[in-house]
Amino acid sequence: MNAYRAKPLSFPWPALLYGTATLAALLLARYSPIPVVHGHGWVPWISGAILVATAIWLDLWAVKTLLDRHTAVLPQRCATCLVTYGPFRFTRNPIYLGYTLMMIGFGLITLNPWFFIMAIAAVMLTTIFAIRNEERHLLSRFGFEFERYCRHTSRWI
Repeated sequence: MNAYRAKPLSFPWPALLYGTATLAALLLARYSPIPVVHGHGWVPWISGAILVATAIWLDLWAVKTLLDRHTAVLPQRCATCLVTYGPFRFTRNPIYLGYTLMMIGFGLITLNPWFFIMAIAAVMLTTIFAIRNEERHLLSRFGFEFERYCRHTSRWI
């Protein structure tokens, strides 16, 4: 099959990876907890809540931007156009960035350091299994336009 017509992913890896990372953080906290000093009262909880709210807002903004352009939202669907405005002006992967911020926020709210460790693992695995394939797909479909976008917009932040 032609790379131009090929789907970026055959399976929705990001959702599985972030869901598994969240479950792993919860299980690891239960069976192998990392001690945390509780000296700052409400500060971690409020910071975590702000991060979770920001993550939800970022994800919704990114999905709305994709829907406005009538292109694929799901990572296993072919892109019909290159979206470079909205949150995509600041990062090439605002939805995955939102997932990562949400995990960090949950880590602060629950004072569970495993969320930070699993967020890093999810970022690395998502980059390997999803983002690189998605970028190859976009490069094959949009060529120079995508290359120019990559030069001006970072992958994460």
